[in-house]
Amino acid sequence: MHDLHHAESRPHGRWPRYALWMSLLLITGMAALHLLHPGVAPVLAASKPQPGSSSRLFTSITIDYPQDASIFPPEITPPTFLWRDPATGAQSWRIDIEFADRTKALHLTTNGPGMEIGAIDPRCVSTANKLPTLTPEQAAAHTWKPDPATWSLIKQHSVTKPITIAWAGIDHEGREVSQGRVSLSTSKDPVAAPIFYRDVPLMPSEGANHVVQPLAPSKMTLINWRLRDLSKFESTIVMHDQHSCANCHSFSNDGKTLGLDVDGPGNDKGLYAIVPVRPQMTIRNEDIVRWNTDMQVGQSRVGFMSQLSPDGKYVLTTFAGPQQNISNSYFVTNFKDYRFLQVFYPTRGILTWLDRASGLRHPLPGADDPQYVQTDGVWSPDGKWIVFARAEAKDPHPPNSSQPVAANDPNEVQIQYSLYRVPFNEGRGGTPEPIAGASNNGMSNNFPKISPDGRWIVFVKNRNGQLMRPDSELYMVPFSTGTAAGGTARRMRCNTSLMNSWHSFSPNGRWLVFSSKSRTPYTQMFLTHIDEQGNDSPPILIDNATAANRAVNIPEFVNIPPDGIAAIDTPATELYRLIDEATDLETHDNHPAALIAWRRAVAMDPEDPRANNGLGLSLLANGSPRDAIPSFQKATSLHPTFAEAWYSLGSALLQEHRLDEAIDAWQHALVVRPAYYQAHEGLGFALYLAGKPSPALAHLRQALDGEPDRVPVLVLAASLMATSPEAALRNGPEAITLAERARELTESKDISVLDTLSAAYAEAGRFSEANATAQQALALAQSQSASASTAKLKAHLARYNAYQPLRDPPDEGTVE
Repeated sequence: MHDLHHAESRPHGRWPRYALWMSLLLITGMAALHLLHPGVAPVLAASKPQPGSSSRLFTSITIDYPQDASIFPPEITPPTFLWRDPATGAQSWRIDIEFADRTKALHLTTNGPGMEIGAIDPRCVSTANKLPTLTPEQAAAHTWKPDPATWSLIKQHSVTKPITIAWAGIDHEGREVSQGRVSLSTSKDPVAAPIFYRDVPLMPSEGANHVVQPLAPSKMTLINWRLRDLSKFESTIVMHDQHSCANCHSFSNDGKTLGLDVDGPGNDKGLYAIVPVRPQMTIRNEDIVRWNTDMQVGQSRVGFMSQLSPDGKYVLTTFAGPQQNISNSYFVTNFKDYRFLQVFYPTRGILTWLDRASGLRHPLPGADDPQYVQTDGVWSPDGKWIVFARAEAKDPHPPNSSQPVAANDPNEVQIQYSLYRVPFNEGRGGTPEPIAGASNNGMSNNFPKISPDGRWIVFVKNRNGQLMRPDSELYMVPFSTGTAAGGTARRMRCNTSLMNSWHSFSPNGRWLVFSSKSRTPYTQMFLTHIDEQGNDSPPILIDNATAANRAVNIPEFVNIPPDGIAAIDTPATELYRLIDEATDLETHDNHPAALIAWRRAVAMDPEDPRANNGLGLSLLANGSPRDAIPSFQKATSLHPTFAEAWYSLGSALLQEHRLDEAIDAWQHALVVRPAYYQAHEGLGFALYLAGKPSPALAHLRQALDGEPDRVPVLVLAASLMATSPEAALRNGPEAITLAERARELTESKDISVLDTLSAAYAEAGRFSEANATAQQALALAQSQSASASTAKLKAHLARYNAYQPLRDPPDEGTVE
């Protein structure tokens, strides 16, 4: 900020007339110079009287921080003032603090030490990122931080009227060579609430097949959750060393309830913790809501921007839609550039609301149209309205599209959201209305937040997608004008030069916290004051929020005392760690160690359905189906819609020759999930063994709809169609198609596949091909000394040579 300052010095009464003319000539000349060279801003300013002269020419000092007219909260700690002085002779600076309330001015001197990088967290240093460095402007800056007593005096006497802080550069002879000034004030409005936020490393990780992750799973424990009291010099870590990622959160307006997205075992994005807020908090497994009612990982719920209602009774969330999943409803791309390492926004989805009392989730009419993506839903303070972002639904990965290589790459799926509002109406919803000033303006309008008094909506505007985009800026629009939604939007004064997002209102509505990358790629928090007319002030940095090489995101004011949260324990995530550990051991075929881990998980929480199901699977892998059955039965009784547990129960029962019970278990799995192809396969085989070929074939067909290359299913279905005594089931041409696909998949090296194909040829009357294929199978059986198969294949050849299919006699089937 250039401060062109002019002051007069009249040491001996009135100036002579010629001096006045000379002064005017100098002013005119300097104005012309500034027009020709806007980067050079010398000024005519007051100085100590010098012999033979009544005025001197000074270079202007650029005050980088705080900006002119900045407003500070009354409880904030001393800031670090930054300025740049192009005067080559300046060796120190005099700082004059002038009070408008006639308090005696303060006169200080500083040598203006250079700006420094803050403390570094060595755990977050990586080849995937760079240590923070000073920009050229920052490297040229000088600093001054008031001591607590001086800062207290400044705040005390800047409430009713702004104060002026003036800098004067002093050369080695004690002469002034430069000047600059800035005004600031302290608000009468306290922030009166701490800020809850996440503190993360920026360490993208490239894994197998060049897949980039924002953070390697092994580094997940580096994420911290903090609470910041602005009257303190640093934050308190309240949650850390988490095995599972916890991300988007919201607090009820009264500060009594926290809702937090928590990733479950296997990176399950379908979990949400709802816990009471108190100094010592605990997130237990029973505090977890499972959006995916059938326990499918990532199928039913996107895990994006869930919001507690003001009274804490409901949760609003984005749901992929009945027939959608994460992969076809989200555009997600991770980059190796740590500065903007992820693009992440929904392209399909509807809003749903959870009634905590009933545990049921419902679509919200007016925000549930599958032609659109509806996301970012937030509640009005009275709970009567939902404001959300909407855009035309799109395929996040259209065919033949190119992958973007950086944030805001034109190859990103282009989507521009508009803000809408819809009445909640006790869950009945209504007609959506576009928010004037925040919709259909050629930009992407997203992430709305409503002021506690219900008068304003602050939202993000950027070119494409949403949230932490390089070009994101904050805008404010009235919640309504008369009966219409919205009004005239204006760009907020607090916007910085790079990325402005993740904002939250203080409970009293007078402050807004937001994130920005204007000073460093490692995101920081800023504040702005908002007055009764909705006018905001220049940004105020929240110092020392974390290490210089870590980033701040998702800041949210919480309506609690400064020490209202001291620690959050998470036994639920410890259970998830055990489950993931056991699963990893199973993946690496270390079944004995996995069994030990699963037993520990069940011991930690005997009522967890995932742990019981995992223990059952481990017992199966260790050859104990009888012992596995009770674990699967416990899992299905705890969670009757746990499709995988029903499927596993059917598998264990079949191994124990409990055929009717296995059929019943697989039927339960299909009631929960009709398109569960593995359950169709199991049920098809079980019904075949039970002597029910017609329903068996129907389920085998449905299994092939989902997994068309399952060789055992291809073989049994083809065999039924080639050899069944029931004429209605026989279909030679289709049997050939299936069996030929099985032959292709097994490269003509499977005896039963070749035998089935020969029977299909025979059923279709193609006996020469049946004979040739059976001969090939016979040769393979003889080479393997498979005497039973050899005998059966010779019998089949005899029938083909007699031009007879295998369906006569009915009890002679293909080789097992």
